[in-house]
Amino acid sequence: MKRVISIVEDERDLNELVKRYLEKEGYEVRSYLTFDDAAIHTDDDDVHLWILDIMLGDKSGFDLIEEIRQKNPDVPVIFMSARDKEFDRIIGLEKGSDDYITKPFSPKELVLRVNNIMRRTYRNDNEIIRVDGYMIDEAKRTVTDSSGASIDLSTKEYELLMLFVKNTGTAFSRDQILEQVWETNYYGSDRVVDDTMRRLRKKMPDLNIHTIYGFGYRLG
Repeated sequence: MKRVISIVEDERDLNELVKRYLEKEGYEVRSYLTFDDAAIHTDDDDVHLWILDIMLGDKSGFDLIEEIRQKNPDVPVIFMSARDKEFDRIIGLEKGSDDYITKPFSPKELVLRVNNIMRRTYRNDNEIIRVDGYMIDEAKRTVTDSSGASIDLSTKEYELLMLFVKNTGTAFSRDQILEQVWETNYYGSDRVVDDTMRRLRKKMPDLNIHTIYGFGYRLG
């Protein structure tokens, strides 16, 4: 079952941009352009995360989070704002928000924050990891794409994938990858890393793994 995210943002282009990025990550996204449109849905009990703009016409995200908290005190909330003021951040925390991001921001940064909050909040709920539109079920050791189609990975392909997924942003040399995935009893060439990576990329073409020439690889 997909996680549900509700976005409340009155800038239509930004609303649609964030929606597209989150949908590519495998989430179900419901978007609202006004306070009133969103307020009708604050009691939806299947929403896993709210993303709220602070300035919503003559009302605000601060008002909206109060309505959300009355209905669902545990659902996480991220505030977005064009105002980078400590005062706003403090109010947001006092109102019970889980994060605060200042415009303009990179949609990829927002996706990373969303993923982190989802993992932290629902860590005991099926252990599903989402990355670049793929869903990884650690308990079952299965990988599916955004359409729900299963991706068949070998043991080493899966272990290589998990090394990067659990260390997003960290660059690994080929020797480090050999040590982590193949362990110290492997005496073959480090070309096995490149060969396995090539197969993994072919099976998961949307995976955002970068080659660091002369060194190794990095996810994100």
